[in-house]
Parts: sequence; structure tokens; C-alpha cells
Amino acid sequence: MHDITGQIQRGVSSTGVLTGIAHVHVIGSTAAVGTIEYEPGLQKDLPEMMDRLMPPGRHYGHEQAWHDGNAHSHLQATTLGSSVTIPVTDGSLVLGTWQQVFLLECDVRPRERTIVVTAQGDGPER
Repeated sequence: MHDITGQIQRGVSSTGVLTGIAHVHVIGSTAAVGTIEYEPGLQKDLPEMMDRLMPPGRHYGHEQAWHDGNAHSHLQATTLGSSVTIPVTDGSLVLGTWQQVFLLECDVRPRERTIVVTAQGDGPER
């Protein structure tokens, strides 16, 4: 689990959008993005909860077809979602005091991920 709030804010700042929305999307079917209070307890709790809800196992149809050990990874990522949309005001993400944007790697092995940030809205008057 990774806090990507700063990277997303830098991406939004680079667009010049002052008021609008930022859409954040992770490419890949075994990772998720969302918002959470990014603190040690929840960094531990979220992945553990996902493993309790959708544990690794050979009983999934995906495992029977591909034998790659990551059927639960696909299900976890799909449940949490690959995208989140965040309001932008005065060029900044509108998040709560204890709210950060996270990337959760659900796969059974580390992967390099690409995050796409699209900002839409109004910029400075010209």
C-alpha cells in the first residue's frame, strides 16, 4: 500500500486546473486506488481485510484456467476499484484532514504501476 497523494497533487498542479476534478486511474487489473486515512493501522488492516474477504486459493475459476496464484488479486482490485475522482479547488485536491490517496497492490508479486491523472476544469483567466 502506497500513499500517492503528493504525486497526484503534483500532476494536478502541472495542468493549471484551479477548479474542477481530478480523475485518478491505475492501469492494470490487480491494483486499486482510493482514499483512506493513511496510517499504520489501516495500512495493515485494509490488505488483511481484503485477504479475509477474498483469500488466496486454488478454488477460483481463474486459477483453474491460468494457475498463476492471483485470482484473489483480480477480485480484490475489482472490489476496491481502479479509479477515484477528487474535486479540485484553488489548484489543490479537496481531501479531508486525514484523507490521502492510496495505491494498493493486490497482486502476489510486486509490479511497476502506471497511474493516469486527468484534470478537468477551469484554469487561470487569460
